[in-house]
Amino acid sequence: MKTDRFLFLLLLFTFSGCPIMHRWDGVVSLPCRVIQSYPHDSNAQTEGLVFRSGVLYEGTGPCKGTPSSLRKMDIESGNILRIHELPSPFFGEGITIHNNKIIQLTYTSHLGFVYSLDGFDLLGEFTYPTEGWGLTTDGEYLILSDGTSILYYIDPHTYKMVKRLEVRDQYGPVSNLNELEFFKGVICANVYLTSKIVCIRPETGRVVGLIDLAALLKDHFNDPEILDKANGIAHNPTNDHLYVTGKYWPRLFEIEIK
Repeated sequence: MKTDRFLFLLLLFTFSGCPIMHRWDGVVSLPCRVIQSYPHDSNAQTEGLVFRSGVLYEGTGPCKGTPSSLRKMDIESGNILRIHELPSPFFGEGITIHNNKIIQLTYTSHLGFVYSLDGFDLLGEFTYPTEGWGLTTDGEYLILSDGTSILYYIDPHTYKMVKRLEVRDQYGPVSNLNELEFFKGVICANVYLTSKIVCIRPETGRVVGLIDLAALLKDHFNDPEILDKANGIAHNPTNDHLYVTGKYWPRLFEIEIK
C-alpha cells in the first residue's frame, strides 16, 4: 500500500537527518474559491478523476473488501451511473480520457487498461516499467506519474514511453507526485498525503504555482485525518473550474482558481 511506503520514507528521512517536508515559500500561491460542493462516496479510495461533457469519471483503489473500480458519476447527486470493477489483485490508479477512450493505470502491476467511453468495454491493455499513480493528457501525449519527481510522456497510439520530465522547484526535485490534470497549459499534481496541488510548467518541469486546499478542508470537515488525503483533480473546460476531492472524502468541491 502507498501508506506503508510513505511511513518507510518518513522513518528513513527522520533518522538520516534529511528534511521530511518540502518548502513552498518561493512558489506563487494561487487562491481558490469554492463555487459548489457535491456528495461524494466516502468509501471511495479516489485515485483518478476526469470530467467530460457534464459527467465525472472516477478511478478508485480497493477499499473495505470492495475491488478497485472505474466509475461514471452524476456530479449533482454523487450517484454511480456506471461501474466496472477490476479483477483481483489489480489496484486501480489514475485515469484520463483520450480520443474517446478511458485509460486506467494500476499501482504495481505495470499494466494499463483501455476502455470505451460509453460502455466501459475493455478495448486493450498496455504495459509500463514504473509504478502507476496519476495520469492525464495534454492532447498529444499521456502523462504518467509514479510517486517520484519524474513525469513520463507516453505515445497514446503505441503506449510506449517517449520522454520524461523531472519536476523541480527552487530547492530541487519535487517528489510524491500523484493524481494529475492538465489545466490551462500547466500540469497540476496532487502531492501525496498532503492538501497541496503543484502547478508544473511542462516545457521546463518547474513548479510555478501552488494550490493549497487546507483552508477549504478545515472549513468543511471536522476530521483532521482527512486533511492528508487530497487526491483527484478534474478540469471543466466550459468555465475553467476544477473539481477536487480526496480519498474517502464525503464531498466533491467545484473550485475557481484566481
